[in-house]
Amino acid sequence: MRILFTGGAGKAGRHVVPYLLAQGHQILNVDLEPLDHEGVDNRIADLTDAGQVFDVMQNYANLSELEPGGGTPAFDAVVHFAAIPRILIRPDNETFRNNTLSTYNVIDAAVRNRIPKIIFASSETTYGICFADGGRTPEYLPVDEEHPTVPEDSYAMSKVCCEAMARSFQARSGANIYGLRINNVIEPHEYETLFPGFIANPEQRERNLFAYIDARDLGRMVECCLRTDGLGYEVFNVANAEHSVDLPTQELISRFYADVPIRRDMGREETFYSIEKAREMVGFEPAYRWRDLVDLSAV
Repeated sequence: MRILFTGGAGKAGRHVVPYLLAQGHQILNVDLEPLDHEGVDNRIADLTDAGQVFDVMQNYANLSELEPGGGTPAFDAVVHFAAIPRILIRPDNETFRNNTLSTYNVIDAAVRNRIPKIIFASSETTYGICFADGGRTPEYLPVDEEHPTVPEDSYAMSKVCCEAMARSFQARSGANIYGLRINNVIEPHEYETLFPGFIANPEQRERNLFAYIDARDLGRMVECCLRTDGLGYEVFNVANAEHSVDLPTQELISRFYADVPIRRDMGREETFYSIEKAREMVGFEPAYRWRDLVDLSAV
């Protein structure tokens, strides 16, 4: 596929884009800074400016595309990851403005250009737990896509609004638009630097529902969505299959979720951030396990 990818220089994007390249896709990365990776075309653009977004969406990805003489090729898909990635980086109103306006512009341009597949990054924070003021537990476990999304913070609010926009664009256009509620992204080098602390102090992971997603497995999820047509509008939780701490499910429930309803039996290491919908609808299956990448004997 010829794919327009936004935010490829970010923490997630710099791993997802190489994964997609390895699957044979052509990638144009649109960001405020380039991704220095062989085979990636880059375009510097402000996604909050609709004119810039439309220009990039209707333009050549590189000079070699001039050679056939048939005009500008069409994109087969758009993957929109660009965003201010959390609260407390920019002022709250700017975080909300940037994330909602950029998403509006990207999806609007994509559907007006009849691009049939749009995948956008939503967030675990939509469930209102990650950036809550004080502790907040989920309404039930495991948390699936039907769980209420009532956050308190500007970042998560922006993501809830982006989901609503995407649903509305899909209703009018008929495009396939899939939102990914991405859990805490872990890069390969972070297993060694972060996970010993998670093991020693599991309460560090409570705001993330003790879950995580390997950045390379996030690329796998995007590829699954690119290959799956005909779903209309859907949102998917995206996480790895097990907890990010060295405690069994039942002990975590006893220590942190004693009063939370448990809707079904859960495996000994099964994530509280359910990925069953992604497994069933797009065939997602994570490949990386922190237990295979962290030397427990050295912790």
